[in-house]
Amino acid sequence: MARYKSEFVNIIVERGYLHQATDLDGLDVLAAAGPIAGYIGFDATADSLHVGSLVQIMLLRRLQQTGHRPIVLMGGGTTRIGDPSGKDETRRLLSDEQISSNITGIRRAFGAFVDFGVGPTEALLVNNADWLDGLAYIPFLREVGQHFTINRMLTFESVKLRLDREQPLTFLEFNYMILQAYDFVELARRNGCVLQMGGSDQWGNIVNGVELGRRLDDKELQGVTTRLITTASGTKMGKTAAGAVWLAPERVSPYEYWQFWRNTEDGDVGRFLRLFTDLPLAEITRLEALGGAEINEAKKVLATEATVLAHGHGAAGEAAESARLTFEEGTFGEALSRIEVARVELAQGLPLFSLLTRAGLAASGGEARRLIRGGGARVNDTVATDENARITLANLSPDGIVKLSAGRKRHALIVPA
Repeated sequence: MARYKSEFVNIIVERGYLHQATDLDGLDVLAAAGPIAGYIGFDATADSLHVGSLVQIMLLRRLQQTGHRPIVLMGGGTTRIGDPSGKDETRRLLSDEQISSNITGIRRAFGAFVDFGVGPTEALLVNNADWLDGLAYIPFLREVGQHFTINRMLTFESVKLRLDREQPLTFLEFNYMILQAYDFVELARRNGCVLQMGGSDQWGNIVNGVELGRRLDDKELQGVTTRLITTASGTKMGKTAAGAVWLAPERVSPYEYWQFWRNTEDGDVGRFLRLFTDLPLAEITRLEALGGAEINEAKKVLATEATVLAHGHGAAGEAAESARLTFEEGTFGEALSRIEVARVELAQGLPLFSLLTRAGLAASGGEARRLIRGGGARVNDTVATDENARITLANLSPDGIVKLSAGRKRHALIVPA
């Protein structure tokens, strides 16, 4: 029997999204009464989001799936400052052109998870530059600044972290939390938005927005946060030896994306199925109960379902089939990453550590060398032992390619061009 009145609150509780809420019962009443609008903000610091942001993206997806309107707030204005939350150094400032280009890329990635449109439950993409760019400084300070005290702002984790580590916190960054609170007020005024969601590191900023809405407009707003997602071994979600796992296929191929999920630790399978797929809870309960080698079948389901959401059924199917051919039959699937290298370069010979880096199997030449020294690098399924080895045309397989591997689960093909 459902614990809450609204499908939205039930689903975020049952699937493990909920960490904190400013007034969960109040949110439940609102969501049960009819469609509400809720938002999450994303600064445009890159042209794609990565798996570290996926729990927030899925939260917006859950909002839409349960009959409500998700709002994707792009920080066209706040990206010029940089959110200090969870950071111990000042972010590099981007040009307006870079920010605009990044927003375009992020919007494209979101299209796979939510449906945009003008209907009451269709997603909106909004840019906070629309209201922040036109603010007059003195009137803004008089209207909004009076509701924030330096005493309280100094208690926020994002500020304390920087000060405790004796890292500089610029006045520019110090303004970020005020602007984020004001974003919530503007979205409430313009779009009837009553809910802000975010990671646990955003709790203080979200509470600020809720309180500012009450003080300026006597508006009851709601806030929800999710836990920081870490793996069973305690590492940060979405990072690999080769770097971030991006959602854009130009940065991380669907096959590499599939492989990331296939390599999930045993203890995370059930939790990740709940958070990152649309599978019914009953099916997830069955899959996470599998023991021994059978848990690998659950991991394949997780990999395929997660890849379907990000890249579609076709790409997910190709990735799964390529993995089957590579690992179960020893042949090469079409979705395996292919890196084109000029034939003349191979004729001269290229350092193995350099090719491992170019193929995304190592983040740097130094890391690639360590991989080779540790016995983790393979060329055509043979362990490479010489960190100064060079790959030449003589290394081409009968298929006319060179298969490079980092460990037993990450592969790429070098193809002469």
